[in-house]
This record gives sequence, C-alpha cells and structure tokens, in this order.
Amino acid sequence: MDNLSLFVVVLLTAIALVVTAIIIARLISPRSYNKQKAEAYECGIPTRGHSWMQFHAGYYLFAILFLLFDVETVLLFPWAASVRAMGVDGLLTVLFFLVVLILGLAYAWKKGALEWK
Repeated sequence: MDNLSLFVVVLLTAIALVVTAIIIARLISPRSYNKQKAEAYECGIPTRGHSWMQFHAGYYLFAILFLLFDVETVLLFPWAASVRAMGVDGLLTVLFFLVVLILGLAYAWKKGALEWK
C-alpha cells in the first residue's frame, strides 16, 4: 500500500467515524422542547430587554491576542522540557518562533491595537 492509498484510507475512516458518532448521538439523545428552554439564560437570572447587543470590537481583539500568547506559552513548555535533546536546531527554531511573535506584537502595538479607545 503506497502513501496516497494509506492517506485516503485514514481520511475515509476518520470521516466515517465522525459521521457515525453524530448519527448515534442524534438517535440516542433525549429530545424535549418547551418555551422555557428556548429563552436566553445566564447565571440563573432571566434576561431583561433585548438580549442581542453589540460589543466593542476591542474585546475580540484582546481575546485574539490573549489566545495568541496563550498558544505561545503552551508551545514553549514542551520545548523547555526537551531543549537539551534538540540542540542548536531546536534553539534556532524557537528563536525564530519568538521573533515572529515579537514582530507581531510590535506591529499590533504600533497600529494601536493594544490601546483601549
């Protein structure tokens, strides 16, 4: 079996497993509907007024920046644990990764993305 055939088999198996899981979940999940379940709910307090409101775009930008640096931290922990085994190549790879992130932060800072307006 060559690499392409193996890839197709793995891809089709993955798709079949996901579709099967979704179908089984739909078949065995309990279904009941009432008006109270359709209401918006947050922290046990019923909503008042219009629940669809716009949020400042800065919230989303801060969330994206937080995720970016959170992913950076998650990727740096395994690297720090195995830095001696990787040698100079591992060090250069992580330094390149950090330089790209620092350039991204500098760009966001220069554009004023970190200022709350």
